[in-house]
Amino acid sequence: MQFSCFSQKGKKSINDLQKFLKIIGDENRLKILCLLKGGELCVCDIWQALQIPQNLASHHLKTLKDLKLVSSEKKGLKVTYKLNNKEIAKYNDILNHFLS
Repeated sequence: MQFSCFSQKGKKSINDLQKFLKIIGDENRLKILCLLKGGELCVCDIWQALQIPQNLASHHLKTLKDLKLVSSEKKGLKVTYKLNNKEIAKYNDILNHFLS
């Protein structure tokens, strides 16, 4: 049996989707994405909302940033984070392709 989604382009999409699902499969990272749907937040707001240590929140934010799901901006002494909607839409399109 031949699967059309396993073309060369499909293999890359599968690898990208697998990486995305692994990253957002973590409960805290998924919660961070949900928090950021409401708008830009600093790390201090995020770790307090999740009730986790600041260094753990920063670790999760770095992981999300490495996959380009969030972006950051330094504002004085604070670093704020926001969703990268373009990148999230890309993964949404890939996921819809495989599930449709």
